[in-house]
Amino acid sequence: MTESRHRLTPRSDPGLLSLVIPTYNEAAVIPHLRARLTSFAAELAGAVELVFVNDGSSDQTLDLLLDWAAADPRVKVIGLARNFGHQAAATAGLDLARGDAVVLIDADLQDPPEVIHQMLARYRDGYDVVYGVRASRLGETRFKRLTAWLFYRFMRAFIHPDLPADAGDFRLISRPCLDALKTMRETHRFLRGMVAWVGFAQTAVRYDRRAREHGETKYPLRKMLRFAATAAVSFSPAPLRVSLALGFAVAFLGFAVAGYAFLRYVAGYPYVSGWTTLVVLLCLIGGAILISIGVLGEYVGRIYEEIKGRPLYLISTTANLDRDAGDHGDCAS
Repeated sequence: MTESRHRLTPRSDPGLLSLVIPTYNEAAVIPHLRARLTSFAAELAGAVELVFVNDGSSDQTLDLLLDWAAADPRVKVIGLARNFGHQAAATAGLDLARGDAVVLIDADLQDPPEVIHQMLARYRDGYDVVYGVRASRLGETRFKRLTAWLFYRFMRAFIHPDLPADAGDFRLISRPCLDALKTMRETHRFLRGMVAWVGFAQTAVRYDRRAREHGETKYPLRKMLRFAATAAVSFSPAPLRVSLALGFAVAFLGFAVAGYAFLRYVAGYPYVSGWTTLVVLLCLIGGAILISIGVLGEYVGRIYEEIKGRPLYLISTTANLDRDAGDHGDCAS
């Protein structure tokens, strides 16, 4: 993504900084996260609130968060009624965060909270969105790094040219930009693309992404592929156009084979049509039709999900949402 051309107006630090942290089965990480965020919060000049969203965890994540919230009013807990997925959980946190600036960060500590200081510096320069760009991805397999690299380049080339390369959901968002983002209520969400779409003044900070020290990744290959499909289909009709192009290509191939046979016949060359040619053409045509129907079905299915108008998430448990984050308490107790 190119640097924004907005006119920047310097501003002071946010009066209240919100950290939105989706969690799913992160019981092994919570004690380490608590220590890191305690240290980080002590370095901030202004008030901070930690908005945790428990996305239907089946381990002790919710209990640990509620214990933390009981000791510190700055810790806000939102417990979803079931697992709605990372993007819906992040949306719940963004909806209920009250800060003048909001930082979306995962609970696994792969994105270091200390990078937020760099984001705040760019926020003071006047930027409304400061996203983290991964200069390196420690602890990840070559396959994961390669597929991530290909995903961002494909998205920028064919789907969403403004999507920042190598940037996840880790970012700071100003209140005006967040209020604009909250008006977008589509069911199938790709937040990093949505933030790029709303515009406002945006810039990047580079950092080294660390390896996960505790727990296991919540994004196996199956979820990564589903997330990539959502990103592609939610922002562009390009897959439909690809299926149309595929249909034209198969039709052209059929005409080419027919023309070849006709020319051989006119020129007097023997031409015996065999079952191989027939089977190949049938497979090509049938495959093109099924692919086109499948792509169309993806769009129709997403339209069906949207028109039902169901809520993006349901909340079953909350803690400290109505308490003032300015009462610091003891974040480590």
